[in-house]
Amino acid sequence: MVAAWMLARTWKYVVNEEYLQAAREAMKYTCTRQLPNGSWYYGEEAKYHWIDNFHTGYNLDALKSYISLTNDRTYEEELRRGFSFYKGNFFEANGRPKYYHNKTYPIDSQCASQSIDTLTYFSDFDADALKLAAQVALWTIHNMQDRTGHFYFMRYPLMTLRAPMIHWAQATTYKALSSLLSKLKEA
Repeated sequence: MVAAWMLARTWKYVVNEEYLQAAREAMKYTCTRQLPNGSWYYGEEAKYHWIDNFHTGYNLDALKSYISLTNDRTYEEELRRGFSFYKGNFFEANGRPKYYHNKTYPIDSQCASQSIDTLTYFSDFDADALKLAAQVALWTIHNMQDRTGHFYFMRYPLMTLRAPMIHWAQATTYKALSSLLSKLKEA
């Protein structure tokens, strides 16, 4: 879906109909594989039949962007069902993002950052999304940030991977927090 979104974005600027057609077919392919509850498996083969937070966020961001760029409203219902599943299954009451839809651990900085990004991006789509994004951000700062400023990579019930990894924790988390802060300033 991310590739389809990029094709749609490229089409918007270079107006090559082949790009739009390929994007449309990719969205159709993925949306027809959405599960009845609104989720998507990570992959089609049985060994990939898990549902995780950040890949669901990628799908939702890509689908929302595709619709916005192309004005193709064919998959608005899939977007609505997907976001409803996302919001209803990947967050605990205290704002802690869950890695999988059906269990919490491991707690992963990529889940936290993608959650903040996706919820912020959907704040014009869902009135409660920005509040939940802020709640996830506060939980992340209080539970995943070292007192020196960097964010932890991953937490398990009895162990925390504290290594300051540039991509999987620092870049994605600071980018998400910046997006949230910008959106809150607009509100």
